Amino acid sequence: MAAIPDVPVGTSTAVSGLESTFVDEMGGLSVLWQGAEVPDPKLLVLNEELAASLGLDAASLRSDDGVAVLTGSAVPVGSKPAAMAYAGHQFGGYAPLLGDGRALLLGELGDGAGGRVDLHLKGSGPTPFSRGGDGFAVVGPMLREYLVSEAMHALGIPTTRALAVVATGRPVHRNGIEPGAVLARVASSHLRVGTFEFAVRRGEILQSLADYAIARHYPGLTDLPATGKDNRYLAFFEAVLEAQASLVARWMLTGFVHGVMNTDNTTISGETIDYGPCAFLDAFDPAAVFSSIDHSGRYAFGNQPAVLKWNLARFAETLLRLVDSTPDDAITAVTAVLGSFEARYENHYTAGMAAKLGLSGASLERSLIDALLALMAEHGADWAGSFRALADELRGKAAPLDELVPREHIGPWLIRWRNALQQQGRGSAEAADAMDRVNPLYIPRNHQVDAALRAATAGDLTPFEELLEVVTHPFDRRDEWAEYALPAPRGFSDTFRTFCGT
Repeated sequence: MAAIPDVPVGTSTAVSGLESTFVDEMGGLSVLWQGAEVPDPKLLVLNEELAASLGLDAASLRSDDGVAVLTGSAVPVGSKPAAMAYAGHQFGGYAPLLGDGRALLLGELGDGAGGRVDLHLKGSGPTPFSRGGDGFAVVGPMLREYLVSEAMHALGIPTTRALAVVATGRPVHRNGIEPGAVLARVASSHLRVGTFEFAVRRGEILQSLADYAIARHYPGLTDLPATGKDNRYLAFFEAVLEAQASLVARWMLTGFVHGVMNTDNTTISGETIDYGPCAFLDAFDPAAVFSSIDHSGRYAFGNQPAVLKWNLARFAETLLRLVDSTPDDAITAVTAVLGSFEARYENHYTAGMAAKLGLSGASLERSLIDALLALMAEHGADWAGSFRALADELRGKAAPLDELVPREHIGPWLIRWRNALQQQGRGSAEAADAMDRVNPLYIPRNHQVDAALRAATAGDLTPFEELLEVVTHPFDRRDEWAEYALPAPRGFSDTFRTFCGT
C-alpha cells in the first residue's frame, strides 16, 4: 500500500461545510487517513432526499469529483478524514483494538435541525486498523445496508442512513471474486460502547469523550455537576440505557434480527448501526438466527434484549471512575440504573404491542401478548403478515388469518382480544385502521432482498430499485406490490444465511 500523508490535503469542492470536531477534540481516538484509489467508479444509487436535508447538492455528488469524495479517494476542502479507534466485545470475547478497518469518517455536517451528523464511508480501503483485512467492501452487502437502513428509517426506527453506494471497479475476493463498492452513510455519530472501552484505558481522554458524547447526544445533561450523587455521567449512562431499551423494543416489534450485536455495534446515540448479517423474521421463531458466523445463537431474535443489557453493563464498567471516585459506590449506582433495563424495555415493548393490536397499553394484560406469540410460534405464523391479518379479521375478512393459524386454535384468543378492544371502547373499524398505521405491510423480505442483491451484483439494479421503493413506503397498500407482502417460499429460511461482507 502506498504511503499516505499524515494530513490528507482536501481539494474537492463537491462536498462543503464539513467539520471535524471529533478528530480535533478527541486526540488519540482516530488516525488521519485517506481512502484508496478507485479504478473505475460508478455511482449505483444516491439518496437525493437525504442529500438535500444535509444541504448537499445532488448534481455535485453525481459529478466525477463528487463520486470520488463518496469513495474516499478525494478529500473535500477542509475535511480531515480519519479512521476511528475503538475496542469491543465480539461474541462475548474482548478485543482491545478494533477500529475502522475499512471505513473513514469524512467529517460532520449540519442536519438541518440544529444538530450535526457524521458522514462516514464503508469499504474505502485498508487503514491502520485493518488487522490483515483488505479494507474493501462489495456491492451486495453495501446495497443491503442501503436498502435495510432506509427501510428502518421509513419504519420510524432510529438508524444510520445511507447516502450513496458507488461501485469501484475493483474485484474483491470474498466467496469467489465479487465487484467492489463503497457505502457513504450518515449517523448522529459513530460513538459506540466500544469507543468507551478503548478510551477507558487511555486516561483523561475518557472524561473528555464522555463530555463530548453528552454535548452531542444528550445536551440537556451538560449543566449537571461532574461529581456528586446526581452527576452527569450517571445520568448519561441512564440516558443511553433508555435510548437502547427503546431501540431494541422496536427491533422486537418489527421482527428485525440484527445478527451481530457486539459492543462495537452498540451506539451511544441509540441508533441502529451495521447491517451486515441482519435479517427479518418470516415465520415467528424466537430462536431465529440467520448470521453465518453466529454458531451458538448468541444473537438470536429472542436473545436481543438480554444481549443489549449485557452490552450496557460493559458500557457501565467504562464509566465507573467518572460516576464516583469510590469504586463500591460507583458500582452500586450504575447497577441500580442497569437494573431498570427490563422495566424500561417492557414498557416500550408492551406499549408497542398494544398499538400493533389496536389497543391502549395502559391496561393491556401481558398474558394476551404471550398467548398470541405462543400461537404464532407453534404454527410458524408470518410475523408481519399476522398483524395485518388481525386487522383484516376486524373488517370481517377471515381468510388471511385462517391461512396463518387454524381457527380452532386461535378462536379463544380472538374472543379475549375482541373483549379487550370492547373494554377500551375501540370499535373494530377504528382499531383496524390504527393497526394498519403501525404494522408494516412491506418489510425487506429476506428472499426478495437476496434476489435483488444477486441481480445487482450481476449488474441489474432494477429489482433493487423496485424493492427500495416498496420498503420505503411500508404502510401504503398498492395492488401492484402484492407480491412484496408475501412471505418466503416454504423451506427458504431453512437454508438462508446472511454474511458480514468482510
